[in-house]
Amino acid sequence: MKAFDIKKGNVVEYNGGVYQIRDIDRSSPQGRGGNVRFRFTMYSVPGGSKLDASFDADDSLTEVELLRRQATFSYKDGDAFVFLDDEDYTPYQLDAAVIGDDAGYITDGLTGIYVQVIDEQPVAIQLPQYVTLEVIETPPELKGGTATKRPKPAKLNTGIEIMVPEYIGNGERILVNTDTGEFGGRATE
Repeated sequence: MKAFDIKKGNVVEYNGGVYQIRDIDRSSPQGRGGNVRFRFTMYSVPGGSKLDASFDADDSLTEVELLRRQATFSYKDGDAFVFLDDEDYTPYQLDAAVIGDDAGYITDGLTGIYVQVIDEQPVAIQLPQYVTLEVIETPPELKGGTATKRPKPAKLNTGIEIMVPEYIGNGERILVNTDTGEFGGRATE
């Protein structure tokens, strides 16, 4: 597949190894005729050592065939996260180092997670696009009649902090985009 088609969570072959894409930085060309460049933050699978590499939009990478099993987060075992397969309840255990920043989006009983499996070993997860988290600490809305809607920091129940609109208060359940870490609206559930 071409570099511009690759999404976070894809697993690709690179330099004789297998890597999961964790982060993608897109740089726009300088001047005319420049190519868009993509900088991928990748982690080796298995092992989890970090590698940064840059690609042109048209560079080809081979996607690795892997099983994607839908699973639900079950519990933490020390530093490891345990997910249960939605069909046959196989437990998949992944270390916190492998989960990385995604840990900030994982709550008890979170569903819609895909565990990626290579050679019967769980190697990575893909989170749902949005998760529901609870605001546990955010400054009160500033009363002053200003029409500006300044975002403010909010600490969520998993320990991460994101920016939310001023009208969001403590105890509210909100949607958070797991790709960008951005506020996605009030949760309806």
